[in-house]
Amino acid sequence: MGDSDAVGPPLSRRRRATLAAGRGASLQPVNGRSAAARQSPVTVGAAGAGGASMVDSRGSEEALKSEKRSRRNDMGERLSGCHKTQESLLSSASGYNNYRGILNWCVVMLVLSNARLFLENLLRYGVLVDPIEVISLFLKDPHSWPAACLVIVSNVFILVALYTERQLSKSSFSEPVGFLVHCINMAVILTFPAAVILLVPSVTPVGGAFALGVYTILFLKLYSYKDVNMWCRELSSIKAKKLSRSMSCPTPQHFNRGDQLVCYPGNLTIRDMYYFVFAPTLCYELNFPRSPTIRIGFLLRRLSEMLFFTQMLVGLTQQWMIPVITSSMKPLEDMDLSRMTERLLRLAVPNHLLWLMFFYWFFHSSMNFSAELLCFGDREFYRDWWNSETVTYFWQNWNIPVHKWCLRHFYKPLLRRGFSKMISQSAVFFLSAFFHEYLVSVPLRMFRIWAFMGMMVQLPFAWFVGRFLRGNYGNAAVWMSIILGQPFAVLMYVHDYYVMQHSQEAN
Repeated sequence: MGDSDAVGPPLSRRRRATLAAGRGASLQPVNGRSAAARQSPVTVGAAGAGGASMVDSRGSEEALKSEKRSRRNDMGERLSGCHKTQESLLSSASGYNNYRGILNWCVVMLVLSNARLFLENLLRYGVLVDPIEVISLFLKDPHSWPAACLVIVSNVFILVALYTERQLSKSSFSEPVGFLVHCINMAVILTFPAAVILLVPSVTPVGGAFALGVYTILFLKLYSYKDVNMWCRELSSIKAKKLSRSMSCPTPQHFNRGDQLVCYPGNLTIRDMYYFVFAPTLCYELNFPRSPTIRIGFLLRRLSEMLFFTQMLVGLTQQWMIPVITSSMKPLEDMDLSRMTERLLRLAVPNHLLWLMFFYWFFHSSMNFSAELLCFGDREFYRDWWNSETVTYFWQNWNIPVHKWCLRHFYKPLLRRGFSKMISQSAVFFLSAFFHEYLVSVPLRMFRIWAFMGMMVQLPFAWFVGRFLRGNYGNAAVWMSIILGQPFAVLMYVHDYYVMQHSQEAN
Protein backbone atom coordinates (compact mmCIF):
# COMPACT_ATOMS: atom_id res chain seq x y z
CA MET A 1 0.00 0.00 0.00
CA GLY A 2 2.81 2.33 0.85
CA ASP A 3 4.72 1.62 -2.30
CA SER A 4 1.66 1.99 -4.34
CA ASP A 5 0.84 5.22 -2.65
CA ALA A 6 4.38 6.38 -3.10
CA VAL A 7 4.47 5.56 -6.77
CA GLY A 8 0.89 6.44 -7.74
CA PRO A 9 0.79 10.15 -7.52
CA PRO A 10 3.89 10.82 -9.61
CA LEU A 11 2.56 8.60 -12.41
CA SER A 12 -0.78 10.29 -12.36
CA ARG A 13 0.99 13.63 -12.42
CA ARG A 14 3.07 12.54 -15.40
CA ARG A 15 -0.05 11.29 -17.17
CA ARG A 16 -1.81 14.60 -16.66
CA ALA A 17 1.29 16.48 -17.83
CA THR A 18 1.45 14.37 -20.97
CA LEU A 19 -2.23 14.98 -21.71
CA ALA A 20 -1.77 18.67 -21.08
CA ALA A 21 1.25 18.71 -23.35
CA GLY A 22 -0.76 16.87 -26.01
CA ARG A 23 -3.54 19.40 -25.78
CA GLY A 24 -1.06 22.23 -26.01
CA ALA A 25 0.67 20.68 -28.96
CA SER A 26 -2.61 20.35 -30.77
CA LEU A 27 -3.25 24.03 -30.28
CA GLN A 28 0.27 25.48 -30.78
CA PRO A 29 2.04 25.29 -34.13
CA VAL A 30 5.63 24.09 -34.29
CA ASN A 31 7.89 25.77 -36.89
CA GLY A 32 4.81 27.31 -38.51
CA ARG A 33 3.03 23.99 -39.09
CA SER A 34 0.02 22.62 -37.32
CA ALA A 35 -0.26 19.20 -35.82
CA ALA A 36 -2.20 18.00 -38.83
CA ALA A 37 0.84 18.73 -40.92
CA ARG A 38 2.99 16.53 -38.67
CA GLN A 39 0.89 13.45 -39.06
CA SER A 40 2.61 10.23 -40.02
CA PRO A 41 3.03 9.39 -43.73
CA VAL A 42 0.62 6.53 -43.47
CA THR A 43 -2.08 8.75 -42.07
CA VAL A 44 -1.45 11.40 -44.72
CA GLY A 45 -1.42 8.85 -47.49
CA ALA A 46 -4.72 7.45 -46.35
CA ALA A 47 -6.27 10.87 -46.15
CA GLY A 48 -4.83 11.84 -49.63
CA ALA A 49 -6.24 8.73 -51.22
CA GLY A 50 -9.63 9.49 -49.78
CA GLY A 51 -9.45 13.11 -51.07
CA ALA A 52 -8.41 12.01 -54.55
CA SER A 53 -11.31 9.62 -54.74
CA MET A 54 -13.62 12.44 -53.73
CA VAL A 55 -12.13 14.80 -56.41
CA ASP A 56 -12.46 12.11 -59.08
CA SER A 57 -16.09 11.57 -58.21
CA ARG A 58 -16.76 15.30 -58.29
CA GLY A 59 -14.96 15.70 -61.68
CA SER A 60 -16.94 12.88 -63.23
CA GLU A 61 -20.16 14.46 -61.99
CA GLU A 62 -19.17 17.85 -63.49
CA ALA A 63 -18.24 16.19 -66.80
CA LEU A 64 -21.62 14.48 -66.93
CA LYS A 65 -23.36 17.75 -66.16
CA SER A 66 -21.42 19.64 -68.85
CA GLU A 67 -22.15 16.91 -71.37
CA LYS A 68 -25.84 17.10 -70.55
CA ARG A 69 -25.72 20.89 -70.87
CA SER A 70 -24.01 20.68 -74.27
CA ARG A 71 -26.62 18.17 -75.43
CA ARG A 72 -29.41 20.46 -74.28
CA ASN A 73 -27.77 23.44 -75.99
CA ASP A 74 -27.32 21.44 -79.17
CA MET A 75 -30.95 20.43 -79.16
CA GLY A 76 -31.91 24.02 -78.42
CA GLU A 77 -29.93 25.24 -81.42
CA ARG A 78 -31.59 22.63 -83.63
CA LEU A 79 -35.02 23.65 -82.44
CA SER A 80 -34.40 27.41 -82.40
CA GLY A 81 -35.36 29.46 -85.50
CA CYS A 82 -32.61 30.15 -88.12
CA HIS A 83 -34.39 33.19 -89.59
CA LYS A 84 -34.64 36.80 -88.54
CA THR A 85 -35.97 39.99 -90.09
CA GLN A 86 -33.28 41.40 -92.43
CA GLU A 87 -32.86 42.93 -95.90
CA SER A 88 -30.94 41.60 -98.89
CA LEU A 89 -27.48 43.09 -99.32
CA LEU A 90 -28.28 44.71 -102.65
CA SER A 91 -31.34 46.45 -101.19
CA SER A 92 -30.84 50.07 -100.26
CA ALA A 93 -32.52 49.47 -96.88
CA SER A 94 -29.83 46.96 -95.85
CA GLY A 95 -27.25 49.69 -95.26
CA TYR A 96 -24.58 47.61 -97.00
CA ASN A 97 -22.14 49.73 -99.02
CA ASN A 98 -18.96 47.70 -99.55
CA TYR A 99 -18.98 47.09 -103.31
CA ARG A 100 -15.22 47.03 -103.81
CA GLY A 101 -15.35 43.60 -105.47
CA ILE A 102 -18.00 44.76 -107.94
CA LEU A 103 -15.95 47.87 -108.69
CA ASN A 104 -12.86 45.73 -109.37
CA TRP A 105 -14.96 43.52 -111.63
CA CYS A 106 -16.16 46.56 -113.58
CA VAL A 107 -12.59 47.77 -114.01
CA VAL A 108 -11.45 44.36 -115.25
CA MET A 109 -14.35 44.14 -117.70
CA LEU A 110 -13.69 47.68 -118.91
CA VAL A 111 -10.02 46.93 -119.53
CA LEU A 112 -10.81 43.68 -121.34
CA SER A 113 -13.51 45.19 -123.56
CA ASN A 114 -11.36 48.18 -124.49
CA ALA A 115 -8.39 45.90 -125.13
CA ARG A 116 -10.52 43.94 -127.60
CA LEU A 117 -11.62 47.13 -129.34
CA PHE A 118 -8.06 48.41 -129.49
CA LEU A 119 -6.79 45.11 -130.92
CA GLU A 120 -9.59 45.13 -133.48
CA ASN A 121 -8.60 48.67 -134.44
CA LEU A 122 -4.97 47.65 -134.90
CA LEU A 123 -5.92 44.65 -137.06
CA ARG A 124 -8.20 46.76 -139.25
CA TYR A 125 -6.23 50.00 -139.66
CA GLY A 126 -2.67 49.16 -138.64
CA VAL A 127 -0.53 51.57 -136.62
CA LEU A 128 -1.68 55.14 -137.30
CA VAL A 129 0.25 56.95 -134.57
CA ASP A 130 2.56 59.59 -136.07
CA PRO A 131 3.97 62.15 -133.59
CA ILE A 132 5.47 64.23 -136.41
CA GLU A 133 2.04 64.77 -137.90
CA VAL A 134 0.91 66.45 -134.68
CA ILE A 135 3.15 69.41 -135.43
CA SER A 136 1.16 70.12 -138.57
CA LEU A 137 -1.95 70.53 -136.42
CA PHE A 138 -0.32 73.61 -134.89
CA LEU A 139 1.70 74.86 -137.87
CA LYS A 140 0.98 74.90 -141.57
CA ASP A 141 4.04 76.95 -142.38
CA PRO A 142 7.05 76.16 -140.14
CA HIS A 143 8.30 79.74 -140.64
CA SER A 144 4.99 81.32 -139.59
CA TRP A 145 3.65 80.85 -136.09
CA PRO A 146 0.51 83.02 -135.92
CA ALA A 147 -0.93 81.30 -132.82
CA ALA A 148 2.31 81.78 -130.90
CA CYS A 149 2.43 85.43 -132.03
CA LEU A 150 -1.11 85.91 -130.72
CA VAL A 151 -0.08 84.58 -127.33
CA ILE A 152 2.91 86.95 -127.21
CA VAL A 153 0.73 89.94 -128.16
CA SER A 154 -1.53 89.20 -125.19
CA ASN A 155 1.06 90.89 -122.96
CA VAL A 156 -0.13 94.23 -124.36
CA PHE A 157 -3.58 93.75 -122.80
CA ILE A 158 -2.02 92.74 -119.47
CA LEU A 159 0.03 95.93 -119.34
CA VAL A 160 -2.96 98.07 -120.34
CA ALA A 161 -4.97 96.66 -117.40
CA LEU A 162 -2.08 97.29 -114.99
CA TYR A 163 -1.57 100.85 -116.27
CA THR A 164 -5.28 101.61 -115.93
CA GLU A 165 -5.36 100.42 -112.33
CA ARG A 166 -2.30 102.48 -111.45
CA GLN A 167 -3.92 105.59 -112.87
CA LEU A 168 -7.10 104.85 -110.95
CA SER A 169 -5.17 104.41 -107.70
CA LYS A 170 -3.59 107.86 -108.19
CA SER A 171 -6.95 109.38 -109.18
CA SER A 172 -5.48 110.29 -112.58
CA PHE A 173 -8.42 108.45 -114.10
CA SER A 174 -11.94 108.86 -112.79
CA GLU A 175 -13.95 105.71 -112.12
CA PRO A 176 -16.09 106.06 -115.30
CA VAL A 177 -12.99 106.59 -117.46
CA GLY A 178 -11.20 103.63 -115.89
CA PHE A 179 -14.27 101.44 -116.32
CA LEU A 180 -14.50 102.45 -120.00
CA VAL A 181 -10.82 101.65 -120.61
CA HIS A 182 -11.22 98.25 -118.96
CA CYS A 183 -14.31 97.48 -121.06
CA ILE A 184 -12.53 98.40 -124.30
CA ASN A 185 -9.47 96.39 -123.30
CA MET A 186 -11.49 93.25 -122.52
CA ALA A 187 -13.67 93.61 -125.62
CA VAL A 188 -10.54 93.71 -127.76
CA ILE A 189 -9.22 90.65 -125.90
CA LEU A 190 -12.19 88.65 -127.22
CA THR A 191 -12.47 90.15 -130.72
CA PHE A 192 -8.84 90.63 -131.76
CA PRO A 193 -7.73 86.94 -131.70
CA ALA A 194 -11.01 85.86 -133.29
CA ALA A 195 -10.49 88.32 -136.16
CA VAL A 196 -6.91 87.15 -136.69
CA ILE A 197 -7.94 83.48 -136.77
CA LEU A 198 -10.76 84.16 -139.23
CA LEU A 199 -8.66 86.34 -141.53
CA VAL A 200 -5.25 84.59 -141.46
CA PRO A 201 -5.40 81.26 -143.33
CA SER A 202 -2.20 79.93 -141.80
CA VAL A 203 -3.81 79.61 -138.36
CA THR A 204 -4.73 75.95 -137.88
CA PRO A 205 -7.84 74.90 -135.93
CA VAL A 206 -5.74 73.44 -133.10
CA GLY A 207 -3.47 76.48 -132.94
CA GLY A 208 -6.46 78.79 -133.04
CA ALA A 209 -8.21 76.90 -130.24
CA PHE A 210 -5.06 77.14 -128.11
CA ALA A 211 -4.72 80.89 -128.70
CA LEU A 212 -8.40 81.50 -127.98
CA GLY A 213 -8.13 79.44 -124.78
CA VAL A 214 -5.27 81.65 -123.59
CA TYR A 215 -7.20 84.83 -124.41
CA THR A 216 -10.36 83.53 -122.71
CA ILE A 217 -8.44 82.76 -119.52
CA LEU A 218 -6.82 86.19 -119.70
CA PHE A 219 -10.23 87.82 -120.11
CA LEU A 220 -11.56 86.15 -116.96
CA LYS A 221 -8.41 87.00 -114.98
CA LEU A 222 -8.39 90.66 -115.96
CA TYR A 223 -12.09 90.96 -115.15
CA SER A 224 -11.38 89.64 -111.65
CA TYR A 225 -8.35 91.94 -111.38
CA LYS A 226 -10.54 94.94 -112.23
CA ASP A 227 -13.25 93.98 -109.73
CA VAL A 228 -10.93 93.31 -106.79
CA ASN A 229 -9.02 96.57 -107.20
CA MET A 230 -12.32 98.43 -107.44
CA TRP A 231 -13.42 96.81 -104.15
CA CYS A 232 -10.15 97.89 -102.59
CA ARG A 233 -10.70 101.49 -103.66
CA GLU A 234 -14.22 101.41 -102.28
CA LEU A 235 -13.03 100.13 -98.93
CA SER A 236 -10.08 102.48 -98.77
CA SER A 237 -12.46 105.36 -99.36
CA ILE A 238 -14.24 104.52 -96.09
CA LYS A 239 -10.95 104.19 -94.19
CA ALA A 240 -10.98 100.38 -93.97
CA LYS A 241 -7.71 99.14 -92.49
CA LYS A 242 -8.10 95.50 -93.37
CA LEU A 243 -9.96 93.56 -96.02
CA SER A 244 -11.73 90.33 -95.27
CA ARG A 245 -10.80 87.24 -97.25
CA SER A 246 -14.00 87.54 -99.29
CA MET A 247 -12.62 90.90 -100.44
CA SER A 248 -9.26 89.33 -101.28
CA CYS A 249 -7.05 90.36 -98.36
CA PRO A 250 -6.85 87.36 -96.01
CA THR A 251 -5.56 87.40 -92.48
CA PRO A 252 -1.97 86.35 -91.68
CA GLN A 253 -2.84 82.82 -90.61
CA HIS A 254 -3.29 81.86 -94.25
CA PHE A 255 0.48 82.14 -94.81
CA ASN A 256 3.39 80.09 -93.64
CA ARG A 257 6.30 81.78 -95.37
CA GLY A 258 6.56 84.88 -93.26
CA ASP A 259 5.77 87.15 -96.21
CA GLN A 260 4.50 90.63 -95.53
CA LEU A 261 0.89 91.25 -96.37
CA VAL A 262 0.37 93.49 -99.38
CA CYS A 263 -2.31 96.15 -99.19
CA TYR A 264 -3.76 98.33 -101.89
CA PRO A 265 -2.19 100.04 -103.88
CA GLY A 266 1.04 98.18 -103.11
CA ASN A 267 -0.20 95.26 -105.20
CA LEU A 268 -0.08 97.21 -108.47
CA THR A 269 3.31 95.92 -109.61
CA ILE A 270 4.60 94.00 -112.61
CA ARG A 271 5.64 91.09 -110.40
CA ASP A 272 2.25 90.82 -108.70
CA MET A 273 0.43 91.08 -112.02
CA TYR A 274 2.38 88.33 -113.76
CA TYR A 275 2.24 86.08 -110.72
CA PHE A 276 -1.55 86.24 -110.99
CA VAL A 277 -1.44 85.70 -114.77
CA PHE A 278 0.53 82.46 -114.39
CA ALA A 279 -1.13 81.28 -111.15
CA PRO A 280 -3.64 78.42 -111.58
CA THR A 281 -6.64 80.51 -110.60
CA LEU A 282 -9.09 82.94 -112.19
CA CYS A 283 -9.90 84.90 -109.02
CA TYR A 284 -7.48 87.65 -108.03
CA GLU A 285 -6.34 88.26 -104.47
CA LEU A 286 -3.87 90.73 -103.05
CA ASN A 287 -2.29 87.97 -100.94
CA PHE A 288 -2.55 84.40 -102.14
CA PRO A 289 -2.01 81.47 -99.75
CA ARG A 290 1.51 80.16 -100.31
CA SER A 291 3.18 76.80 -99.77
CA PRO A 292 6.48 76.82 -97.83
CA THR A 293 8.80 75.18 -100.38
CA ILE A 294 8.95 73.60 -103.82
CA ARG A 295 8.83 69.80 -103.56
CA ILE A 296 11.13 68.50 -106.29
CA GLY A 297 9.77 64.94 -106.15
CA PHE A 298 6.18 66.14 -106.45
CA LEU A 299 7.17 68.43 -109.33
CA LEU A 300 8.89 65.63 -111.26
CA ARG A 301 5.93 63.28 -110.81
CA ARG A 302 3.53 65.86 -112.21
CA LEU A 303 5.88 66.57 -115.11
CA SER A 304 6.18 62.87 -115.99
CA GLU A 305 2.37 62.57 -115.87
CA MET A 306 2.02 65.53 -118.21
CA LEU A 307 4.42 64.01 -120.75
CA PHE A 308 2.86 60.55 -120.50
CA PHE A 309 -0.75 61.68 -120.89
CA THR A 310 0.16 64.03 -123.73
CA GLN A 311 1.50 61.06 -125.67
CA MET A 312 -1.53 58.97 -124.73
CA LEU A 313 -3.97 61.67 -125.86
CA VAL A 314 -2.22 62.11 -129.20
CA GLY A 315 -1.84 58.38 -129.81
CA LEU A 316 -5.42 57.45 -128.93
CA THR A 317 -6.79 60.31 -131.02
CA GLN A 318 -4.84 59.21 -134.09
CA GLN A 319 -5.35 55.48 -133.60
CA TRP A 320 -8.89 55.31 -132.29
CA MET A 321 -10.88 58.52 -132.67
CA ILE A 322 -10.02 59.55 -136.24
CA PRO A 323 -10.88 56.18 -137.88
CA VAL A 324 -14.27 56.08 -136.12
CA ILE A 325 -15.04 59.69 -137.08
CA THR A 326 -13.97 59.09 -140.68
CA SER A 327 -16.19 56.03 -140.97
CA SER A 328 -19.12 58.06 -139.58
CA MET A 329 -19.23 60.56 -142.44
CA LYS A 330 -21.22 58.44 -144.90
CA PRO A 331 -23.99 57.49 -142.41
CA LEU A 332 -24.28 61.17 -141.53
CA GLU A 333 -24.53 62.18 -145.19
CA ASP A 334 -27.12 59.48 -145.88
CA MET A 335 -28.98 60.27 -142.61
CA ASP A 336 -28.99 56.57 -141.75
CA LEU A 337 -30.23 56.73 -138.16
CA SER A 338 -29.34 53.16 -137.22
CA ARG A 339 -25.78 53.48 -138.56
CA MET A 340 -25.45 56.92 -136.99
CA THR A 341 -26.47 55.53 -133.60
CA GLU A 342 -23.98 52.68 -133.98
CA ARG A 343 -21.18 55.13 -134.83
CA LEU A 344 -22.18 57.34 -131.92
CA LEU A 345 -21.89 54.44 -129.49
CA ARG A 346 -18.56 53.41 -131.02
CA LEU A 347 -17.27 56.94 -130.58
CA ALA A 348 -18.57 57.30 -127.03
CA VAL A 349 -15.98 55.01 -125.43
CA PRO A 350 -12.76 56.52 -126.88
CA ASN A 351 -14.13 60.05 -126.59
CA HIS A 352 -14.98 59.55 -122.91
CA LEU A 353 -11.62 57.93 -122.22
CA LEU A 354 -9.84 60.88 -123.80
CA TRP A 355 -11.98 63.31 -121.82
CA LEU A 356 -11.04 61.60 -118.55
CA MET A 357 -7.36 61.65 -119.51
CA PHE A 358 -7.59 65.30 -120.41
CA PHE A 359 -9.26 66.08 -117.08
CA TYR A 360 -6.45 64.40 -115.15
CA TRP A 361 -3.75 65.93 -117.37
CA PHE A 362 -5.07 69.49 -117.05
CA PHE A 363 -6.77 69.77 -113.66
CA HIS A 364 -4.41 67.56 -111.67
CA SER A 365 -1.02 67.25 -113.37
CA SER A 366 -0.66 70.58 -115.17
CA MET A 367 -2.30 72.84 -112.60
CA ASN A 368 -0.47 71.19 -109.70
CA PHE A 369 2.78 71.55 -111.65
CA SER A 370 2.31 75.29 -112.12
CA ALA A 371 1.06 75.69 -108.54
CA GLU A 372 4.14 73.92 -107.19
CA LEU A 373 6.47 76.09 -109.26
CA LEU A 374 4.78 79.25 -107.98
CA CYS A 375 4.30 77.96 -104.40
CA PHE A 376 0.57 78.53 -104.86
CA GLY A 377 -1.15 77.09 -101.80
CA ASP A 378 -4.77 76.55 -102.89
CA ARG A 379 -4.75 73.23 -104.78
CA GLU A 380 -8.51 72.63 -104.85
CA PHE A 381 -8.92 72.53 -108.63
CA TYR A 382 -11.76 69.98 -108.54
CA ARG A 383 -13.96 68.14 -106.09
CA ASP A 384 -15.71 64.77 -106.20
CA TRP A 385 -17.72 65.45 -109.35
CA TRP A 386 -17.79 61.70 -110.09
CA ASN A 387 -20.24 61.30 -107.19
CA SER A 388 -22.61 63.91 -108.64
CA GLU A 389 -26.26 63.02 -108.11
CA THR A 390 -27.45 66.21 -109.83
CA VAL A 391 -26.27 68.06 -112.93
CA THR A 392 -25.84 71.24 -110.90
CA TYR A 393 -23.46 69.50 -108.51
CA PHE A 394 -21.37 68.29 -111.44
CA TRP A 395 -20.97 71.75 -112.97
CA GLN A 396 -20.14 73.22 -109.56
CA ASN A 397 -17.39 70.72 -108.74
CA TRP A 398 -15.60 69.50 -111.85
CA ASN A 399 -13.96 72.88 -112.62
CA ILE A 400 -13.45 74.77 -109.37
CA PRO A 401 -11.51 77.79 -110.78
CA VAL A 402 -14.32 78.60 -113.25
CA HIS A 403 -17.00 77.90 -110.63
CA LYS A 404 -15.36 80.28 -108.14
CA TRP A 405 -15.10 82.98 -110.81
CA CYS A 406 -18.74 82.62 -111.84
CA LEU A 407 -19.90 82.64 -108.23
CA ARG A 408 -17.80 85.61 -107.20
CA HIS A 409 -17.95 87.88 -110.23
CA PHE A 410 -21.18 86.97 -112.00
CA TYR A 411 -23.74 85.02 -109.95
CA LYS A 412 -23.56 86.94 -106.66
CA PRO A 413 -23.44 90.38 -108.34
CA LEU A 414 -26.64 89.47 -110.19
CA LEU A 415 -28.27 88.47 -106.92
CA ARG A 416 -27.20 91.76 -105.32
CA ARG A 417 -28.81 93.61 -108.20
CA GLY A 418 -32.14 91.98 -107.40
CA PHE A 419 -32.28 89.11 -109.90
CA SER A 420 -33.73 85.79 -108.81
CA LYS A 421 -31.67 82.66 -108.34
CA MET A 422 -33.22 81.01 -111.40
CA ILE A 423 -32.41 83.95 -113.66
CA SER A 424 -28.90 84.24 -112.25
CA GLN A 425 -28.25 80.54 -112.73
CA SER A 426 -29.58 80.69 -116.28
CA ALA A 427 -27.31 83.66 -116.98
CA VAL A 428 -24.29 81.65 -115.77
CA PHE A 429 -25.19 78.78 -118.12
CA PHE A 430 -25.68 81.29 -120.95
CA LEU A 431 -22.22 82.76 -120.38
CA SER A 432 -20.68 79.28 -120.27
CA ALA A 433 -22.53 78.32 -123.46
CA PHE A 434 -21.20 81.42 -125.21
CA PHE A 435 -17.57 80.61 -124.37
CA HIS A 436 -18.00 76.95 -125.36
CA GLU A 437 -19.28 78.02 -128.77
CA TYR A 438 -16.62 80.73 -129.04
CA LEU A 439 -13.82 78.23 -128.42
CA VAL A 440 -15.12 75.77 -131.03
CA SER A 441 -16.73 77.72 -133.87
CA VAL A 442 -14.04 80.38 -134.33
CA PRO A 443 -11.07 77.98 -134.72
CA LEU A 444 -13.12 75.84 -137.15
CA ARG A 445 -14.18 79.02 -139.01
CA MET A 446 -17.80 77.95 -139.06
CA PHE A 447 -20.62 79.16 -136.86
CA ARG A 448 -22.87 76.45 -135.52
CA ILE A 449 -24.76 76.29 -132.26
CA TRP A 450 -24.13 72.69 -131.22
CA ALA A 451 -21.91 73.58 -128.23
CA PHE A 452 -24.18 76.47 -127.26
CA MET A 453 -27.29 74.30 -127.39
CA GLY A 454 -25.51 71.49 -125.57
CA MET A 455 -24.88 73.81 -122.63
CA MET A 456 -28.34 75.36 -122.64
CA VAL A 457 -29.98 71.93 -122.70
CA GLN A 458 -28.30 71.35 -119.33
CA LEU A 459 -30.85 73.69 -117.70
CA PRO A 460 -33.99 71.57 -118.31
CA PHE A 461 -31.97 68.40 -117.87
CA ALA A 462 -30.71 69.63 -114.49
CA TRP A 463 -34.29 70.41 -113.45
CA PHE A 464 -35.49 66.95 -114.54
CA VAL A 465 -32.68 65.07 -112.74
CA GLY A 466 -33.04 67.15 -109.58
CA ARG A 467 -36.83 66.70 -109.54
CA PHE A 468 -37.33 63.05 -110.48
CA LEU A 469 -34.03 61.20 -109.92
CA ARG A 470 -32.20 60.66 -106.68
CA GLY A 471 -29.12 58.85 -105.45
CA ASN A 472 -27.61 56.31 -107.80
CA TYR A 473 -30.19 57.04 -110.49
CA GLY A 474 -29.21 60.69 -110.56
CA ASN A 475 -25.53 59.77 -110.69
CA ALA A 476 -26.19 57.39 -113.59
CA ALA A 477 -28.07 60.14 -115.46
CA VAL A 478 -25.13 62.52 -115.03
CA TRP A 479 -22.71 59.90 -116.36
CA MET A 480 -24.97 59.19 -119.34
CA SER A 481 -25.08 62.87 -120.26
CA ILE A 482 -21.27 63.05 -120.13
CA ILE A 483 -20.65 59.84 -122.06
CA LEU A 484 -23.21 60.36 -124.84
CA GLY A 485 -23.57 64.14 -125.03
CA GLN A 486 -19.96 64.94 -125.90
CA PRO A 487 -19.52 62.48 -128.81
CA PHE A 488 -22.81 63.65 -130.28
CA ALA A 489 -21.52 67.25 -130.38
CA VAL A 490 -18.18 66.04 -131.77
CA LEU A 491 -19.92 64.19 -134.61
CA MET A 492 -22.03 67.23 -135.45
CA TYR A 493 -19.06 69.55 -135.69
CA VAL A 494 -16.92 67.07 -137.58
CA HIS A 495 -19.73 66.42 -140.06
CA ASP A 496 -20.27 70.13 -140.68
CA TYR A 497 -16.53 70.73 -141.00
CA TYR A 498 -16.22 67.78 -143.40
CA VAL A 499 -19.09 69.06 -145.56
CA MET A 500 -17.62 72.56 -145.57
CA GLN A 501 -14.18 71.32 -146.61
CA HIS A 502 -15.70 69.16 -149.37
CA SER A 503 -17.68 72.07 -150.76
CA GLN A 504 -14.57 74.28 -150.77
CA GLU A 505 -12.56 71.63 -152.59
CA ALA A 506 -15.35 71.17 -155.13
CA ASN A 507 -15.46 74.92 -155.79
